[in-house]
Amino acid sequence: MAKDDQKQTDTSRQPAENSDEALEAQPDETPAEEASGGLEEEIARLEAELAEARDTALRAQADAQNLGRRAEQDIEKARKYALERFTGELLPVVDNLERALEAASGDEATPKPIAEGVELTLKSLLDAMRKFNIAVVDPQGEPFDPNLHQAMTLVENNEVEPNTVLNVMQRGYTLNGRLVRPAMVVVSKSGGEAAG
Repeated sequence: MAKDDQKQTDTSRQPAENSDEALEAQPDETPAEEASGGLEEEIARLEAELAEARDTALRAQADAQNLGRRAEQDIEKARKYALERFTGELLPVVDNLERALEAASGDEATPKPIAEGVELTLKSLLDAMRKFNIAVVDPQGEPFDPNLHQAMTLVENNEVEPNTVLNVMQRGYTLNGRLVRPAMVVVSKSGGEAAG
């Protein structure tokens, strides 16, 4: 019986020893699992930071490109319309030369060489203006365009379509397609209609 008791004691010790081994093995696996879980979290966090950094870099690059394009457009506009104020100052000179020619054409007392000189001066000035893309707006007989013309008066006229420019009181001018001064015009209307 002593041997049987000893075997039972030995067998009862074996599960205890096995359970100790199991307990000892579990703590070894838990830190490894925790370490791999921590690494996965760290990798996920770093990947998120990398994606955010890439997004920020792409946005900064796009902003820089947009800023560059805007600056180029501003420079182009500045180049194109730098003469706008100068053009505005020249227009009264052109107007005065045109008036001088009109006045000289009806007066026989005006010496012909002076009228020819004024005409050549006006032609030279207009040629110089054309070189810098300053164009004349002279809409005689054309439909009225409120973007380019300023109606000074309406005249009833059944011989032409309503809203037709009958007379140009003062020519208009554009600089590179942008209106500097509208043409001042007389516009036709038919029995009681107004210009649009």
